[in-house]
Amino acid sequence: MPDDQAARPRNCRLCAHYFITHDPQFRYGCRAFGLKSQRQPMLDVIEASGKPCEGFVDKPPRQS
Repeated sequence: MPDDQAARPRNCRLCAHYFITHDPQFRYGCRAFGLKSQRQPMLDVIEASGKPCEGFVDKPPRQS
């Protein structure tokens, strides 16, 4: 990962592991960590570990 990307905060919506659960209680999910959350999963990871998400993988570009 280039240095400029490592310095930026990671956005779950740009991660290949991120998904919408369609569960009204826990709308957002992360397949890498196997969790569902009411907020961006990266916030739960940071809160629990004190580190930025280490499971982040860029989503592949969409084909048109």
